Amino acid sequence: MSSVTQDPRETPGPSPVVSVIIPAYKIAPFVTEALDAVFAQTFQDFEVVVVNDGSPDTSELEAALVPYLSRVCYIQQENRGAGGARNRGLTEAGGEFVAFLDGDDVWLPGYLEEQLTFIRQSGYDLTYTDALLFGDSPIAGKTYMQTAPSEGPVTFLNLIRGECNVVTSGVIARRSVIVEAGMFDEGLRNSQDFELWARLVRGGARIGYQRKVLLRRRCRRDSLSGDNMNRLARELRVLRQISDTFDLKSDERIELSRAIERQQAAIDIAEGKLRLLEGRFDEARASFESAHRVLGGWKLRVSAVMLRVAPYVLRKAVRRRL
Repeated sequence: MSSVTQDPRETPGPSPVVSVIIPAYKIAPFVTEALDAVFAQTFQDFEVVVVNDGSPDTSELEAALVPYLSRVCYIQQENRGAGGARNRGLTEAGGEFVAFLDGDDVWLPGYLEEQLTFIRQSGYDLTYTDALLFGDSPIAGKTYMQTAPSEGPVTFLNLIRGECNVVTSGVIARRSVIVEAGMFDEGLRNSQDFELWARLVRGGARIGYQRKVLLRRRCRRDSLSGDNMNRLARELRVLRQISDTFDLKSDERIELSRAIERQQAAIDIAEGKLRLLEGRFDEARASFESAHRVLGGWKLRVSAVMLRVAPYVLRKAVRRRL
């Protein structure tokens, strides 16, 4: 598939303050809501770059984009992953700031205005904000920071420990800082955003956050799906790549090793649940026991014991929660 660009910016003029970058891959049913929210912003000095990353629903996506084509730069490229789509948007962007928005998420009307005010007054290079979760997941109705908190300053260690968690659709940043850092690593098909945030703070970038809910983030029920298992494995790969490629201090390497252990334990739990539902009770017990050695906790211990004495009772209980 050749690269296709449709750009309404035919006559050069003043550069916009913000470039909004929207990667598009299987988001045709949602992109209208996302774009309507962008064009309803109280701050209007922006451009919108939509990057179709070789999406299989291209015909539906382009049909949904028809009413917006005079106001967006639409780019079509071969699939390069979310990092590659955002990088293409960064190369096309003309704004001093870039704002990332996933095509199935929705900004509140004051998002850009409040984020710009905050980043300019604080002197940060990148800021992010809180989000209200919606969709078909059990955590819908909570905020992102209730489920993935941000506490204290955004440092490399706090990112690795999970004490600061960045939602990418809530990020606005100085474009030059991201470009100078090398942008997103296209070799990573998942968690390339986390790797970039870690690389930025290790390079001296200043990252901050607001606790205000300024967007709605879509979440899906996939805790026992194959896609979720793949996601956990890819996140583990990112942590290992950071361990292999970053010049880490001893305390940073210790914390990263712990994070890798916790991520492997999360994989063990997910695998244990799948094996339990499939009736592979001995394998499920081994997975839960492995996770318990890292994480501790009574629930994992009880699950492992029940898999010895009452596996069918435990499987029935887990099925009721799904």
